[in-house]
Amino acid sequence: MLIGVPKEIKNHEYRVGMVPASVRELVQNGHSVVVEINAGAGIGFTDQDYIEAGATIEQTPAAIFAKADMIVKVKEPQAVERAMLREDQILFTYLHLAPDLAQTQDLIDSKAVCIAYETVTDRNGGLPLLAPMSEVAGRMSIQAGAQALEKSNAGCGMLLGGVPGVEPANVVIIGGGMVGNNAAQMAVGLGAKVTILDRSIDTLRRLNIQFGNTATVLYSTADALEKAVLEADLVIGGVLIPGAAAPKLVTKEHIKNMKPGSAIVDVAIDQGGCIETSHATTHQDPTFIVDEVVHYCVANMPGAVPRTSTFALNNATLPYIIKLANQGYKAALANDADFMNGLNVIHGKVTCESVAVALGFDFVDPNVAIAG
Repeated sequence: MLIGVPKEIKNHEYRVGMVPASVRELVQNGHSVVVEINAGAGIGFTDQDYIEAGATIEQTPAAIFAKADMIVKVKEPQAVERAMLREDQILFTYLHLAPDLAQTQDLIDSKAVCIAYETVTDRNGGLPLLAPMSEVAGRMSIQAGAQALEKSNAGCGMLLGGVPGVEPANVVIIGGGMVGNNAAQMAVGLGAKVTILDRSIDTLRRLNIQFGNTATVLYSTADALEKAVLEADLVIGGVLIPGAAAPKLVTKEHIKNMKPGSAIVDVAIDQGGCIETSHATTHQDPTFIVDEVVHYCVANMPGAVPRTSTFALNNATLPYIIKLANQGYKAALANDADFMNGLNVIHGKVTCESVAVALGFDFVDPNVAIAG
């Protein structure tokens, strides 16, 4: 199989779908890899590094899309990239389709085989290809929130951990999954006062054992969430419903009544955000203010630390890329129900039920869609 790795073109996105070591693995499995010129430059890899790993270099993304059997990316294809997709071509990347009608329609029209990292599951119901970026984003959320609280960024001028004799910031984390857990680790480590809300009793038990007296763990009722948010200096939104649009848990009314100069980091913004006042921002212009509350809503947070993020992502995605290349998508998906969960769109049909429900498309069982 010929695997194509185009350079990412989203704003300030420096990650790359495959590092040279991953290319070498594919080549040793008998496949060919073509990489766009300077695709790995943002994380310190030269074209020569890729050539030495066995890849060939192409000058344009059009050449890669035209010849590759499978496209491996990091972020969702932008409009210009979606226009280059071909029928039956495999696209393997993050998609986050539920809040993105335009992208979904373009993928349907392309009739390509579109497999989303974020909906692939494992035997325990986890999200193995989303987890590494959730770890990065969770940890980064505290860094971003700390900066948002600085007075020069329109925050209230509070240091997260305080100093002796001065209270630390009150950090409220909504969602105790991978994002929330990693955010809590960072916030506790910096000395903040940390509260984590979740609705899973098992998650609450795990967090309680993990953090003990260093964090308060609460069951997330509407009342508990409202009280915590209104008392917070920094709110981290880390709620995820796999494949679906994130629920709007923090309302406009909550924002209006929050402390002036407080901050929000909506890590769920890739799936539409869990804060009602959120809208996606970029690393170039990461924040905006609503009712004196600083909002940080960058949709590709891990892109700010692309070297760490790329290696973490490649470690997770490489076995799946090899499986697709070795077996072809039909066998690779049919023989692995958890991998099949990653199939979002194929041959013009929506095969992820949560995406279909969110956007009003007919849902087609993925097994039926592949067979057809």
